[in-house]
Amino acid sequence: MFKKGLFAIAVVLAAWLYWGNTSKTVDNSLNLSGPFEFTSQDLAKNGYLFTRLQVVESLIRIEDDAALSPQLATAWTQSDDGLTWTFTLRDNVKFHNGDTLNAAAVIDAIERARTKPGVIKHVPFDTITEQNGQVVIQLTKPYRPLLSVLAHYTMAIAAPASYHADGTIGTLYGTGPYQVTALTPPHKAHVSRFDEYWGDNATIEHVHYLAGHRSESRALLAESGQADLVYTLDPASIDNLQENPNVTVHMRSIPRTVLLKVNNEHPLLNSPEIRQAISYAIDRSGIAEHIVRVPGAEAYQLFPPALGNWHLDSYASRSRDLGKAQQLLIGQGWEKNEDGIMSRNGETFTLNLTTYSDRPELPVIATALQAQLREAGIDLQISIDNSSAIPAKHHDGTLELALVARNFGTIANPLGILLNDFARHEGSDWGPMNWSSTDMQALLKSITTEQDETAYQQQAQQIATILADEMPLIPITFYTQLVAVNQRVNNFTFDPFEINYRLSEMTLND
Repeated sequence: MFKKGLFAIAVVLAAWLYWGNTSKTVDNSLNLSGPFEFTSQDLAKNGYLFTRLQVVESLIRIEDDAALSPQLATAWTQSDDGLTWTFTLRDNVKFHNGDTLNAAAVIDAIERARTKPGVIKHVPFDTITEQNGQVVIQLTKPYRPLLSVLAHYTMAIAAPASYHADGTIGTLYGTGPYQVTALTPPHKAHVSRFDEYWGDNATIEHVHYLAGHRSESRALLAESGQADLVYTLDPASIDNLQENPNVTVHMRSIPRTVLLKVNNEHPLLNSPEIRQAISYAIDRSGIAEHIVRVPGAEAYQLFPPALGNWHLDSYASRSRDLGKAQQLLIGQGWEKNEDGIMSRNGETFTLNLTTYSDRPELPVIATALQAQLREAGIDLQISIDNSSAIPAKHHDGTLELALVARNFGTIANPLGILLNDFARHEGSDWGPMNWSSTDMQALLKSITTEQDETAYQQQAQQIATILADEMPLIPITFYTQLVAVNQRVNNFTFDPFEINYRLSEMTLND
């Protein structure tokens, strides 16, 4: 406890030294803190930070209801055969270095994104050309989620002058209402108002971002007034913050799901019955009420209601049933030993679960899962690591179970994410691991080119049902984002897709 207190004091002191020497000496500055570090300006790796800080923008914007609307593209058309998309670009848009947005710059950005990993890899591009100032994308086959993919942060448009000859970014020149002033990876970013922005100019002149791993330290920054906005708070900090008259805590459900990522080829996890047994042993209601502190957030399927076609309205909840869990385990040849742990042929049912503290509730949920599964005879050993350990263990094959918070709404339509996750049996960094299904592959192939809306909805529901029944990923709860907002900030709103902090719409009281 003493060490934690010293650490928190050290963080606040560091924030004071950082912000005290920057924003406090400059009027009209906003201080913002979140959990995620950045290592570069590469949009494929850290583009989410630069869209959130409104430095870069995409052709398409995602609205709160997941509808797609114009951003740098003002209009688009699709040919009758679904193969040709034509985009009209917004006039009089300047990059931060003074260059003008045009079709050549957009094509350059898309071609660069195609060389990087991400959701764009599955788009069946044929050609991307400029015709009369418009951008024309020719596909080899129809691809339904194209517009959603173009709204993703990896598809943000940076000026060609941003790049060195080797393709790395020297200075990121976007088109957003804020431009990069100073970066100190992995923790600090300073952006300032871009007065030649094509839309309404921001009121707040300067924004300072400070990454902080520890949730209690971020909460202290909010409580002390050192930070005006603090994202991704620990639910345990809500009570203290709500007693502070200078802070308002905003809670918003977002299309992110806390789930167990499963190595489906692990000898203890390679049958649907075992995964269902684990699911039956989980007290989701207890986790939702006492840890997440959002009753009703329990998840028995992967996709939250916000994802419309992909959410199963009539899918039955499977409340905790230890008897059913043990029955399924016994059916697979397991029986409890004298220590209360399931055993089979001299082997105990022991698994390692890896999680990370960037999402502060995850280690707490992991501890609860450890206790809950122990009652079913499953022994969980917990490893709390950096978030990078999840993809690392996925790739070297050592991952058994991982507790993660997966965002299925980064492109408004989870189809693009599913195409990436289930393209290979090996799965993806944050998605499934070593699982595939013939039926699933056939449905994904069909729905990608489906033009009929009713048929599309039916196929989305079929895919969601397979995932809910087979459980290659085991859902726990739907995610609620917690943000502390200082009273000096006006017009705060929250983007449920976490693409944009909407800083340019805010004002300050002083």
